[in-house]
Amino acid sequence: MTKWEYMTAPVLVHATKQILDNFGQDGWELVQVVPGPGGGENVVAYFKRPVQ
Repeated sequence: MTKWEYMTAPVLVHATKQILDNFGQDGWELVQVVPGPGGGENVVAYFKRPVQ
């Protein structure tokens, strides 16, 4: 059975692609994006990757 580790990170809307590409290069898979605290344009991304 695969074991996973998880991470949350704020994502700035004006740099979304660059931020997500960087996490992807580190092996993180995007699971979900939700509005950040307090609203506004920022969001929080949830990631997972297999434990090595």
